[in-house]
Amino acid sequence: MNTDWTIQGRSHQCAATGHPFAEGEYFYTLLYYEKGEFRREDLCEEAFKNREESATPFSFWRSKYEPPVPQHVETVTKQTAEDLLRKYMDDTDIEHANARYILALMLERKRILKEREVKRADDGQLSRIYEHAKTGEIFVIPDPELRLDQVAEIQQQVASLLG
Repeated sequence: MNTDWTIQGRSHQCAATGHPFAEGEYFYTLLYYEKGEFRREDLCEEAFKNREESATPFSFWRSKYEPPVPQHVETVTKQTAEDLLRKYMDDTDIEHANARYILALMLERKRILKEREVKRADDGQLSRIYEHAKTGEIFVIPDPELRLDQVAEIQQQVASLLG
């Protein structure tokens, strides 16, 4: 699966009805794979139940809506694992595939990212679908299926990048 590494944020309203989500309301996120790219659609429970499915979603799940938290701006910024992952998501170089995967695992361990699903594409590529716990953004991370003896070296490389 040749994918575009886009990050897609949570919508604050239903894609079908336009109704704004309320704090604590449950909604469904549907992730479609179309023309080599992922497209996200957030639906209220009513719209999800009443939808007429013309295309099967690649993945979907139910979440509780939380409004965005105001961002605190630091005067001095430091590179974090999340910053580096975002940078590598924009950069589609295959050389960063292992680092993207390790960074996603680090952020999952810190409970910044939540793994929503693991999918194997028709071409055999394994992908892990993560949702950012605070922002609801979607991260589709190809799993390079590293051997255990490779992980330590890549962790060292990522640690040196983070300083």
